Amino acid sequence: MDDLTYRGVAFAGFFMISLIAWATGNRTPVNRKTIGGSILLAWVIGVLTFWLPWTRSALEWTNNILITTLQASQKGAIFLFGPLAIGPGQTLADGTASVGFVLAMQVLPSVIFFSAVVSVLYYLGIMQACVNGFARVFHKLMVLSGAESLSASANIFVGIESGLAIRPYLDRMSNSELLTMITCMMATVASTVMAVYVIALQGVFPQIAGHLISASIISIPCAVLISKLSLPETEVPETLGTIPVEENSEKPSNLMVALIDGGAQGVKLAVGIATLLIVILGMESVFDLALNQLPSIAGESISITRILGWLTWPFVILIGLKPDEWQIGAQILGSRFIETEVTAYFQLAALQTAATPAFSLRSLTVLTYALCGFVHIASLGIFVGGLAALVPSRAKELSILGLRGLWTAFMATLLTSCIAGVLAQS
Repeated sequence: MDDLTYRGVAFAGFFMISLIAWATGNRTPVNRKTIGGSILLAWVIGVLTFWLPWTRSALEWTNNILITTLQASQKGAIFLFGPLAIGPGQTLADGTASVGFVLAMQVLPSVIFFSAVVSVLYYLGIMQACVNGFARVFHKLMVLSGAESLSASANIFVGIESGLAIRPYLDRMSNSELLTMITCMMATVASTVMAVYVIALQGVFPQIAGHLISASIISIPCAVLISKLSLPETEVPETLGTIPVEENSEKPSNLMVALIDGGAQGVKLAVGIATLLIVILGMESVFDLALNQLPSIAGESISITRILGWLTWPFVILIGLKPDEWQIGAQILGSRFIETEVTAYFQLAALQTAATPAFSLRSLTVLTYALCGFVHIASLGIFVGGLAALVPSRAKELSILGLRGLWTAFMATLLTSCIAGVLAQS
């Protein structure tokens, strides 16, 4: 089959996945304006991203800015860690060569730096202006409540912190609003950890930083679409007709304090990522040891990622991958539920740098968009636990909605990848 056929499959897959979301949800009447507005906004952003020259130029400019910033952030890490902080093939000014790839020394320092940058943007009011701008667009085009709109727009830039923006309304939000918020949280990525994905793929994916930003924005209307199909609104939200003012904590006294506070938050985040990878990958290995005692299938032992790969196999077909890419694509897509998107991105990069790349440029783009979200078991605990701490009275509801949110967020990232599968270059 030719490339046009697989684009058609991805287009059909967008609506089939949406139908699955409705069929596995409450199957009650939906708000047609919200559904129609979400579909329209998702595809409009996709067309702007992939087809219009001026937006491609904007993405390239954004990508170059982020890559340059990322490279500049390396200076502090090199001062502290020397050759451990430079990637394979690189050398220091005195000629000392890299010792190879060390994730903790070459990736996590960038998380700390970007967290400090985001803190400065908040201090200057730039981030709030961006969040409020997106909130107005979402409120108008997708007919969302004000609390949903503000939380969704905040998720383009931050993670669990988006809940703080609407903290006064959390105890009075409907279950449909809460599911939309949780889905948006899991279907997007925070700007503070985006550096990790950029480092993973910048050598194999042109303009990766720009596309990650695009994926996170497209994921918002996709998340709204899936969540509202799964659990349509049956109540009248308190903030239906207005966008609340974002709640901010006490502003740092000056720019230097903002940098220090942001860096300190970045340290906690970097330690959290490291802890998560150590624990999750270790537990996965323990479970795989048990599964290895079972009879092998097709000459290969059974593992958690292999089982998840089988479960996600139908979806790699729907997002428009080619038959020779289905098996490895399903394995990567399934592994993210346990190993997180961090290891999935590094696996994807390793496959593309092999003597024979595993994926075409279009398929690489599709998988990059599909993996762009916190869709894994660990994030479920992080987001549900974080929200429950903000509103303890609804902890039980949040735990139930969190499980559904993991499923709806997964489908939302698939919709994002379907749009990429239709519009991306070959």
